[in-house]
Amino acid sequence: MNFLLECIGFPPDAQEAEIIQRVLAEGESVPWRGPEGEHYRLPLAGGLELRLDREEESDHWTLLPWYREDSRLRVALRDLVHVPDSPFDVLLVGWADPPIRALGEETADDGAYLFSTYLTDARRLPERLLQGHVLAVSVSGFAVDISYLGPNDGVRDPNILDLDAGAWIQPLGGAGSPGGCNEVSLRIQEVRHIRNPLTGRDVDILRVDAPSRALHLFVSPWDLEQAGLPNPRPGDRVEGVFFFNGRIAGGLPTRKRTKKRPFG
Repeated sequence: MNFLLECIGFPPDAQEAEIIQRVLAEGESVPWRGPEGEHYRLPLAGGLELRLDREEESDHWTLLPWYREDSRLRVALRDLVHVPDSPFDVLLVGWADPPIRALGEETADDGAYLFSTYLTDARRLPERLLQGHVLAVSVSGFAVDISYLGPNDGVRDPNILDLDAGAWIQPLGGAGSPGGCNEVSLRIQEVRHIRNPLTGRDVDILRVDAPSRALHLFVSPWDLEQAGLPNPRPGDRVEGVFFFNGRIAGGLPTRKRTKKRPFG
């Protein structure tokens, strides 16, 4: 079972092959992702979706959770890494919440923090973007591993509480680390509940404090139970590793239009 799907209400014993067949039967093709018949989305509820993709001439489907995030996060480009086996995705690494002035040295002293996420609409990007170019992205995170969930006094490092919004975010480092994953220590603002109509299971949407702009996270209740952790509550803190994905919501360069020559 795809463990990320547990974050949106699919139990560990759910059969991924059955979910794939349901997306193929009930979902809609998303031609902006690639060739017809290779990319699908199936809306669930409250902005949640299933995304199903495969590359041409491949028998392997990739099934991932998706949340239709409305808010935008400004990210100043540091690296763009294209995915060899998925030309429609790109890994963005950059400084989130950069100051309005031009970025100088890579430091978070101005409140910016390094952030990593996958973007699913790489086709919209121009061939070249200068380092420091600021994109607006809409992203959300799905739990890979939760190390702590509980009162703020259990924070991994007390110094985090003195940071902007009492929040700490850092891309997962080290050779072989999966892209788009960030280690976080964040305070929960709000917990909203929706129901996955395919399974009848409740899904928790966590709105969490982050510097300048809140983020939305999803956790697996089965992982929490196995780890002996409580259900998320407003005011508590969540710490662990989250996989982020999303889309470009703004900040793309305007394409220059060629002037039409007058007739005559």
